[in-house]
Amino acid sequence: MTMRAPLPIGPDAFEAIVARLRASAGLHAKADIARAAARLGLGGTDAALSGAIRVGDDCAALPDGEGYLLFAIEGFMNAFVAEDPWFAGWCGVMVNVSDIAAMGGRPLAVVDAVWAAGEDGAAPVLDGLRAASERFGVPLVGGHTNLSTDRGQLSVAILGRANRLLTSFDARPGETLIAAIDLRGRYRAPFANWEAATGAPAAQLKGDLELLPLIAERGLSRAAKDISQAGVVGTAAMLAECSNVGVEIALSRVPAPEGVDPARWLMSFPSFGYLLTANEAEVPAILALFEARGIKAADIGTITADHRVSVTHGAAREVIWDFTARGLLGCGPSALTRTEDAA
Repeated sequence: MTMRAPLPIGPDAFEAIVARLRASAGLHAKADIARAAARLGLGGTDAALSGAIRVGDDCAALPDGEGYLLFAIEGFMNAFVAEDPWFAGWCGVMVNVSDIAAMGGRPLAVVDAVWAAGEDGAAPVLDGLRAASERFGVPLVGGHTNLSTDRGQLSVAILGRANRLLTSFDARPGETLIAAIDLRGRYRAPFANWEAATGAPAAQLKGDLELLPLIAERGLSRAAKDISQAGVVGTAAMLAECSNVGVEIALSRVPAPEGVDPARWLMSFPSFGYLLTANEAEVPAILALFEARGIKAADIGTITADHRVSVTHGAAREVIWDFTARGLLGCGPSALTRTEDAA
């Protein structure tokens, strides 16, 4: 596939795409976070008012001197580890460094927890972890190993540091929504993973990730999120809920590879993909930074005040998620808190 933008949507395809977005398993799975956070007593208005570490972002941001330590963890589906163990190991590092970058940070080190049926079962996972650690330049410094289980499982945690944060809690009505995605890749079967990293040289991977802390430190943006398994629209929904805003996305403006199925693409997990918000005056500078490194970036929509996630195509407009009716992550601040923050 060759690079192109915008996303090609046929004249009769919009309603079918909307139906698939509303039914997206990647989006609805994010509701699991709300259940766990509620059980643990995390997130929500009380945490925001008390100054506690906010839950719902790509990493926990821990104040540390003049900056922040960033702490995150990723666990992987058993089916993914079984089907593609080397790539699962690679993703253990890749998705974690992406989360650090999404918050304006730089990675420091990772640790892993691996379960497998013997050393042979663990080998491809560990090989993938090692390859990504070396390519991204992030040291593996320890972890946990169990080679006496009946199936392969993997979890990887990361520590990073940011001088200035990008967060999921700081998007404001009136800002532009930007999508930046590396289209120089391919789908890696059987999952909806757009793989654009394993063949890239180390200098490219490190330089591309450096764009996010650069944007944060130049004050070009305050809000960003790594595009996850929820895809572009689902990730925008999580960003909107955490910031207590809405978002309207023009689907045809989303950067996409040539020949891709639009609905599948909108629900895909790219190896390098971010959403950022910015004031209109800062948008050209942000787009230019990504384009200079061969990463396709575009203005794809607007942050709104209506607490809904909407998609448009031409004159057509449909609501994908309505936060006035139900939450998703359950981690957003209340309208009262947002008003106080803005004062």
